[in-house]
Amino acid sequence: MSKKKNLQLSRDSSISLKAMDKETRQVELSFSSEEPYDRWFGPEILSHQANACELARLNEIGCLLFNHTRDKVVGRIDKAWIENGRGKALVTFDEDEESEIIYQKVLSGTLKGVSVSYRVDSWEEVGPGKVSSDGRFTGPCSIALKWMPLEVSIVSVPADATVGVGREMEEIKPETRSSPLSLYYRQLQFNKNFIGGI
Repeated sequence: MSKKKNLQLSRDSSISLKAMDKETRQVELSFSSEEPYDRWFGPEILSHQANACELARLNEIGCLLFNHTRDKVVGRIDKAWIENGRGKALVTFDEDEESEIIYQKVLSGTLKGVSVSYRVDSWEEVGPGKVSSDGRFTGPCSIALKWMPLEVSIVSVPADATVGVGREMEEIKPETRSSPLSLYYRQLQFNKNFIGGI
């Protein structure tokens, strides 16, 4: 558990154009859910129970990035909240040249990915066949009981199709979920670095 405490992780999703306001350049999107996500340490679940997700950072200084690149800010986060077990945000695209390129690619449907990066401060480990303390999940899984989104990004390679702009909860079959190959390479590199640093 302590080995995972200070990790910075991310999850990906897809965009729907239904929630876009072309006049204001505002988009309402869903950036997180309780959908289990396979990590190198096993299935991970982000709790969306009351007080599990710390949204102060997003609401105070939140930026909309492109591909998690800190110097590629394409907009701002106007408001972030939890609703029906999902993390949601109202974002506004900037009007500078670089942001306009990304905005137009989102409008055209070329870019459909949304991703959130976050830090987990508290985990609940649920063993195989065991039930989580709130009775909602069966192990094996790791539940992020306290976590904080750091930023939301428009991304070119989405993985979790259960959240995005205008998305509602829908059933996703396990066999249809996929993770980008680059994620596995990053996780392998982290394992190598982490184990080498012990």
